[in-house]
Amino acid sequence: MPRRKTKQKVDNKKLIIEAFSEMAREKSIDRDLLQGIVEETLKMMVRKKYGENANFDCIVNMEKGDIEIYLMKEVVEEVEDPETQISQKELEDLSGDKLEIGEDYLEEITLENIADSFGRRLVAQAIQNLNQRIRDVEKDNIYEEYSKRVGEVIIGEIYQVRPNNILVIHNKVEMRLPREEQIPTERLKKNQQVKAILKEVRRSGGATGLPDLILSRSDDSFMARLFEQEIPEIFDGIIEIRSIAREPGERAKVAVTSFDERVDPVGACVGMKGIRIHAIVRELNNENIDIIEFTDDSRLFIARALSPAKVRDVQIDTDARQATVIVPDDQVSLAIGRNGVNVRLASKLTGFSLSLVKEGAEDIELIEFRDEIGRELYDQLINAGIDTAREYLEADPNVLLRLAPKERILEIRTIMHEEFEEREDPRWLKSMDEAGEQDDESTEGQDDAEPQEGIADLNEAYQEDTPEVIETEEINGEDDEAGENGMGGEDAVSGKDVVEEGEEETEKES
Repeated sequence: MPRRKTKQKVDNKKLIIEAFSEMAREKSIDRDLLQGIVEETLKMMVRKKYGENANFDCIVNMEKGDIEIYLMKEVVEEVEDPETQISQKELEDLSGDKLEIGEDYLEEITLENIADSFGRRLVAQAIQNLNQRIRDVEKDNIYEEYSKRVGEVIIGEIYQVRPNNILVIHNKVEMRLPREEQIPTERLKKNQQVKAILKEVRRSGGATGLPDLILSRSDDSFMARLFEQEIPEIFDGIIEIRSIAREPGERAKVAVTSFDERVDPVGACVGMKGIRIHAIVRELNNENIDIIEFTDDSRLFIARALSPAKVRDVQIDTDARQATVIVPDDQVSLAIGRNGVNVRLASKLTGFSLSLVKEGAEDIELIEFRDEIGRELYDQLINAGIDTAREYLEADPNVLLRLAPKERILEIRTIMHEEFEEREDPRWLKSMDEAGEQDDESTEGQDDAEPQEGIADLNEAYQEDTPEVIETEEINGEDDEAGENGMGGEDAVSGKDVVEEGEEETEKES
């Protein structure tokens, strides 16, 4: 007869040790904590099978692979509490042992007979409970680890590209790069290495229940971290980034200042032949970056922020955080930038709402508005020396209030602004309100406001003190036209919202 093949004996203890070690390593869970979870799971099984009052002891030693349960019951003649007592007859039928009344019966449950003792359903339930406990610990560990790393640059690998998200793996942990946090002009692919800043960590997210780790490549802080990595002076604190204004993938402005007068902040950020800034530009998908030296002089800072345009004058209202910038005709398109990006970024960088005004703006004779003004008021304005619409808009509110009520003055101004396709100057409205509150005697002797001293010379000061704008295309060796590197003149003179009203005017000027 053929010899029957014998089964090899499996070393359960060795398997337990290996499985325990692998689980602790993969889930990054402390071994003592994992051993405690296994012990709690076994205790739960015993209580469900033998009752809450059962007298038992669990021994779990993952270092040696020992998992044993000892269940103790008292031998009695008549059972009153099945959870803690056993009769002599039941004991003989169960194990064949004969013990005296009052002695303790010790039942041993090991891995070999655990399925027979508890049943497959209870064992499966215990395994499910064990896995859930391990997942909870894993979630807590991930949340605690990465919540401390918010603001750090993370380098991961893209493993899945979805319409609204890109999933990134970092140290076997899944992270998410939402569409709104991506650079719009960038196309990332699967298996590609990607660098991003850890922007936010949420306790729970998605079907997995693991923490939701949000990455960002469009946030201003990501650019700041890149500057710290590439420019040692910023990392060491010699140079400080004061503000960043950015439209991801298109253009950015960075204001820097130096705490050491021997260190040029702009030159240090650019580096020899632009090597430092070029590394940042490549990482940001060739995003143009203007480096601007910060100054406490708000007027000069605004003039620098509008670079490469050269401005004639800057008039600011500090309380309202508004500024009117007078720009020469040939500099309007540069000041606005393609799709208004230059003036938008300058406004964000400086914190002022900017309104651009042409220095040589067109004017219209006042007689063209005679029907709207009225014959009588028109004659009074002519007698007061106001011959054009521009002179009316720039006239002293005190002079106008002596000729007409405030509502009538504002109504005529609205008509003229619509004709010029301009917005009302909030500073003029403020001066109108102040003039209306003054007594007639205090307003009679006032002439038109004299211009500030030195205004005529401000243009030269701005031009001398405004640094050259660091254009990343020049660093890359490209020779693009002004309209291609973010300086086109398609938009109108604009303010905080990059007003569209001036589009037609700019086209006419062109």
